[in-house]
Amino acid sequence: MIGEFYDVVIDCPDPGALAEFYRQVVGGEIADSDGDWSTLVTANGRRLSVQRVEDCSPPRWPGQEHPQQVHLDVMVTDLDVAEPLVLALGATLLEGSSKHVGFRVHADPAGHPFCLVTN
Repeated sequence: MIGEFYDVVIDCPDPGALAEFYRQVVGGEIADSDGDWSTLVTANGRRLSVQRVEDCSPPRWPGQEHPQQVHLDVMVTDLDVAEPLVLALGATLLEGSSKHVGFRVHADPAGHPFCLVTN
């Protein structure tokens, strides 16, 4: 095991409003909200975060003209240790990701983004 499942993150134009919507649907508390990011934590500790994306086009189902906009966060203790392990499994480090502190964005072998994150 390289890391621990940590979070599901949804792109949207208004993180506070979407977090409040899901709080009313599944309960829990909004533990973090700064205008660009909101995190809902349920009573059993599950997390759902929403992040602001300017000019966000909502997905449409069915079809892939406007694909789903969700990614996973994987909590690791050390980015420098975890990164080579996911790369060996077929992940790709996405351009510009290594400049961030506390997380790195990769694509899985099918091209879906995911983040390795630390506290």
